[in-house]
Amino acid sequence: MTTIDESAGAKRWLPLEANPDVMNQFLWGLGLPLDEAECCDVYGLDEELLEMVPKPVLAVLFLYPITAQSEAERIEQESIKTDPSSKVYFMKQTVGNACGTIGLLHAVGNITSEIKLTDGSFFDRFFKSTASMDPLERARFLENDREMEDAHSVAATGGDTEVSALATENVDTHFICFTCVDGKLFELDGRKSGPISHGASSPGSLLQDAAKVIQGMIEKNPGSLNFNVIAISKRA
Repeated sequence: MTTIDESAGAKRWLPLEANPDVMNQFLWGLGLPLDEAECCDVYGLDEELLEMVPKPVLAVLFLYPITAQSEAERIEQESIKTDPSSKVYFMKQTVGNACGTIGLLHAVGNITSEIKLTDGSFFDRFFKSTASMDPLERARFLENDREMEDAHSVAATGGDTEVSALATENVDTHFICFTCVDGKLFELDGRKSGPISHGASSPGSLLQDAAKVIQGMIEKNPGSLNFNVIAISKRA
Protein backbone atom coordinates (compact mmCIF):
# COMPACT_ATOMS: atom_id res chain seq x y z
CA MET A 1 0.00 0.00 0.00
CA THR A 2 1.43 3.35 -1.02
CA THR A 3 2.49 6.11 1.34
CA ILE A 4 1.86 8.87 -1.19
CA ASP A 5 -0.17 9.57 -4.31
CA GLU A 6 2.66 9.35 -6.79
CA SER A 7 3.36 8.47 -10.40
CA ALA A 8 5.14 5.27 -11.32
CA GLY A 9 8.32 7.22 -12.03
CA ALA A 10 8.35 9.24 -8.83
CA LYS A 11 11.53 9.37 -6.78
CA ARG A 12 11.61 7.09 -3.75
CA TRP A 13 13.89 7.11 -0.73
CA LEU A 14 14.56 4.43 1.85
CA PRO A 15 12.00 4.64 4.68
CA LEU A 16 13.25 6.18 7.91
CA GLU A 17 13.00 3.92 10.95
CA ALA A 18 10.92 5.03 13.96
CA ASN A 19 14.01 5.05 16.13
CA PRO A 20 14.91 8.06 18.32
CA ASP A 21 18.65 7.29 18.16
CA VAL A 22 18.60 7.26 14.35
CA MET A 23 16.51 10.43 14.22
CA ASN A 24 18.74 12.24 16.70
CA GLN A 25 21.88 11.55 14.68
CA PHE A 26 20.01 12.72 11.57
CA LEU A 27 18.79 15.96 13.20
CA TRP A 28 22.06 16.75 14.92
CA GLY A 29 24.01 16.16 11.72
CA LEU A 30 21.83 18.60 9.76
CA GLY A 31 22.10 21.51 12.17
CA LEU A 32 19.95 20.96 15.24
CA PRO A 33 22.49 21.42 18.04
CA LEU A 34 22.94 18.47 20.38
CA ASP A 35 22.15 20.62 23.41
CA GLU A 36 18.95 22.10 21.93
CA ALA A 37 16.54 19.19 21.43
CA GLU A 38 16.31 15.41 21.07
CA CYS A 39 13.86 12.69 20.05
CA CYS A 40 12.45 10.45 22.80
CA ASP A 41 10.20 7.40 22.77
CA VAL A 42 6.66 7.82 24.07
CA TYR A 43 5.90 4.43 25.60
CA GLY A 44 2.16 4.87 26.01
CA LEU A 45 -0.66 7.38 25.87
CA ASP A 46 -1.99 7.20 29.41
CA GLU A 47 -1.13 10.11 31.72
CA GLU A 48 1.42 8.23 33.78
CA LEU A 49 3.49 7.27 30.74
CA LEU A 50 3.14 10.72 29.18
CA GLU A 51 4.58 12.21 32.37
CA MET A 52 7.77 10.20 31.79
CA VAL A 53 8.51 12.07 28.55
CA PRO A 54 11.12 14.84 28.99
CA LYS A 55 9.58 18.32 28.98
CA PRO A 56 9.00 20.68 27.37
CA VAL A 57 7.80 18.81 24.29
CA LEU A 58 8.25 20.80 21.09
CA ALA A 59 6.63 18.42 18.58
CA VAL A 60 5.23 14.90 18.33
CA LEU A 61 5.78 12.39 15.52
CA PHE A 62 3.26 9.60 14.96
CA LEU A 63 3.85 6.53 12.80
CA TYR A 64 0.70 4.63 11.87
CA PRO A 65 -0.29 1.88 9.43
CA ILE A 66 -2.02 2.90 6.23
CA THR A 67 -5.27 0.96 6.11
CA ALA A 68 -8.47 1.12 4.09
CA GLN A 69 -9.99 3.03 7.01
CA SER A 70 -7.21 5.61 7.23
CA GLU A 71 -7.21 6.10 3.45
CA ALA A 72 -10.97 6.64 3.39
CA GLU A 73 -10.62 9.24 6.13
CA ARG A 74 -7.79 11.00 4.31
CA ILE A 75 -9.85 11.23 1.12
CA GLU A 76 -12.85 12.48 3.10
CA GLN A 77 -10.66 15.06 4.83
CA GLU A 78 -9.60 16.47 1.48
CA SER A 79 -13.12 17.84 1.11
CA ILE A 80 -12.76 19.71 4.39
CA LYS A 81 -11.03 23.07 4.19
CA THR A 82 -7.62 22.87 5.83
CA ASP A 83 -6.31 25.64 8.03
CA PRO A 84 -4.37 28.06 5.79
CA SER A 85 -2.43 29.66 8.66
CA SER A 86 0.63 31.31 7.15
CA LYS A 87 2.47 30.89 10.44
CA VAL A 88 2.47 27.09 10.07
CA TYR A 89 5.44 25.69 8.17
CA PHE A 90 3.93 23.05 5.89
CA MET A 91 5.14 21.13 2.86
CA LYS A 92 3.72 18.49 0.57
CA GLN A 93 5.29 15.06 0.04
CA THR A 94 6.37 14.24 -3.50
CA VAL A 95 9.08 11.69 -2.69
CA GLY A 96 7.99 8.16 -1.91
CA ASN A 97 8.88 6.85 1.57
CA ALA A 98 10.13 10.31 2.65
CA CYS A 99 7.43 10.85 5.28
CA GLY A 100 9.84 10.42 8.19
CA THR A 101 12.11 13.19 6.96
CA ILE A 102 9.16 15.41 6.10
CA GLY A 103 7.74 14.83 9.59
CA LEU A 104 11.05 15.97 11.07
CA LEU A 105 11.15 18.99 8.74
CA HIS A 106 7.62 19.89 9.83
CA ALA A 107 8.72 19.59 13.44
CA VAL A 108 11.87 21.69 13.13
CA GLY A 109 10.28 24.20 10.77
CA ASN A 110 7.63 25.09 13.35
CA ILE A 111 9.94 25.38 16.38
CA THR A 112 12.65 27.65 15.01
CA SER A 113 11.59 30.30 17.52
CA GLU A 114 12.19 27.80 20.35
CA ILE A 115 15.56 26.46 19.23
CA LYS A 116 18.70 27.90 17.68
CA LEU A 117 19.86 26.11 14.54
CA THR A 118 23.56 26.03 13.77
CA ASP A 119 24.44 29.00 11.55
CA GLY A 120 25.11 27.94 7.98
CA SER A 121 23.94 24.36 8.59
CA PHE A 122 21.68 22.45 6.23
CA PHE A 123 18.60 23.24 8.32
CA ASP A 124 19.54 26.92 8.56
CA ARG A 125 19.92 27.18 4.78
CA PHE A 126 16.89 25.00 4.00
CA PHE A 127 14.40 26.93 6.09
CA LYS A 128 15.72 30.31 4.94
CA SER A 129 15.56 29.19 1.30
CA THR A 130 12.01 27.79 1.56
CA ALA A 131 10.48 30.38 3.91
CA SER A 132 8.50 32.19 1.20
CA MET A 133 7.66 29.08 -0.87
CA ASP A 134 4.25 27.41 -1.01
CA PRO A 135 3.89 23.77 0.18
CA LEU A 136 4.42 22.24 -3.27
CA GLU A 137 7.42 24.44 -4.05
CA ARG A 138 8.99 23.29 -0.77
CA ALA A 139 8.34 19.68 -1.78
CA ARG A 140 10.05 20.15 -5.15
CA PHE A 141 12.97 21.93 -3.48
CA LEU A 142 13.44 18.94 -1.17
CA GLU A 143 13.04 16.48 -4.03
CA ASN A 144 15.97 18.09 -5.84
CA ASP A 145 18.18 18.55 -2.77
CA ARG A 146 20.98 15.99 -3.02
CA GLU A 147 22.44 16.88 0.38
CA MET A 148 19.20 15.97 2.14
CA GLU A 149 18.76 12.84 0.04
CA ASP A 150 22.23 11.67 1.04
CA ALA A 151 21.65 12.49 4.73
CA HIS A 152 18.30 10.68 4.66
CA SER A 153 19.94 7.62 3.07
CA VAL A 154 22.62 7.50 5.77
CA ALA A 155 19.97 7.78 8.50
CA ALA A 156 17.70 5.19 6.88
CA THR A 157 20.50 2.63 6.75
CA GLY A 158 21.53 3.32 10.34
CA GLY A 159 18.62 1.53 11.97
CA ASP A 160 17.87 -2.11 12.68
CA THR A 161 15.53 -2.72 9.74
CA GLU A 162 16.72 -4.56 6.63
CA VAL A 163 16.56 -1.89 3.91
CA SER A 164 18.21 -3.44 0.87
CA ALA A 165 15.06 -3.58 -1.27
CA LEU A 166 12.85 -1.02 0.45
CA ALA A 167 13.74 1.97 -1.73
CA THR A 168 11.88 0.42 -4.66
CA GLU A 169 8.85 -0.47 -2.54
CA ASN A 170 6.02 1.51 -1.04
CA VAL A 171 5.81 0.86 2.67
CA ASP A 172 2.46 0.61 4.45
CA THR A 173 3.17 2.97 7.35
CA HIS A 174 3.26 6.75 7.44
CA PHE A 175 4.71 9.49 9.66
CA ILE A 176 2.85 12.67 10.55
CA CYS A 177 3.75 15.51 12.90
CA PHE A 178 1.79 17.36 15.57
CA THR A 179 2.86 20.83 16.67
CA CYS A 180 1.43 23.86 18.44
CA VAL A 181 1.30 27.16 16.54
CA ASP A 182 -0.53 30.25 17.74
CA GLY A 183 -2.46 28.37 20.40
CA LYS A 184 -3.69 25.58 18.11
CA LEU A 185 -2.73 21.93 17.71
CA PHE A 186 -1.88 21.21 14.08
CA GLU A 187 -1.57 17.88 12.32
CA LEU A 188 0.99 18.14 9.52
CA ASP A 189 0.79 15.42 6.90
CA GLY A 190 2.51 15.89 3.54
CA ARG A 191 -0.09 13.67 1.88
CA LYS A 192 -2.84 16.12 2.76
CA SER A 193 -3.50 19.49 1.16
CA GLY A 194 -2.64 21.58 4.21
CA PRO A 195 -2.37 21.73 8.01
CA ILE A 196 -5.28 20.21 9.94
CA SER A 197 -6.31 22.10 13.08
CA HIS A 198 -7.39 20.00 16.06
CA GLY A 199 -8.41 22.93 18.23
CA ALA A 200 -6.87 24.84 21.09
CA SER A 201 -3.52 23.79 22.52
CA SER A 202 -0.46 25.24 24.20
CA PRO A 203 3.23 24.36 24.46
CA GLY A 204 2.54 22.95 27.92
CA SER A 205 -0.31 20.70 26.79
CA LEU A 206 0.97 19.76 23.33
CA LEU A 207 1.87 16.19 24.24
CA GLN A 208 -1.44 15.47 26.00
CA ASP A 209 -3.45 17.13 23.21
CA ALA A 210 -1.63 15.20 20.51
CA ALA A 211 -2.05 11.98 22.51
CA LYS A 212 -5.85 12.42 22.45
CA VAL A 213 -5.90 12.75 18.67
CA ILE A 214 -3.50 9.83 18.26
CA GLN A 215 -5.60 7.66 20.60
CA GLY A 216 -8.62 8.36 18.43
CA MET A 217 -6.71 7.30 15.31
CA ILE A 218 -5.56 4.09 16.98
CA GLU A 219 -9.08 3.24 18.15
CA LYS A 220 -10.36 3.52 14.57
CA ASN A 221 -7.91 0.81 13.49
CA PRO A 222 -8.27 -1.84 16.23
CA GLY A 223 -6.81 -4.60 14.08
CA SER A 224 -3.48 -2.81 13.60
CA LEU A 225 -0.50 -2.87 15.93
CA ASN A 226 2.13 -0.93 14.00
CA PHE A 227 1.96 2.41 15.82
CA ASN A 228 4.83 4.47 17.21
CA VAL A 229 4.95 7.83 18.98
CA ILE A 230 8.11 9.93 19.30
CA ALA A 231 8.40 13.28 21.03
CA ILE A 232 10.93 15.97 20.22
CA SER A 233 11.80 17.55 23.56
CA LYS A 234 13.88 20.59 24.35
CA ARG A 235 16.97 19.70 26.34
CA ALA A 236 17.46 21.36 29.70
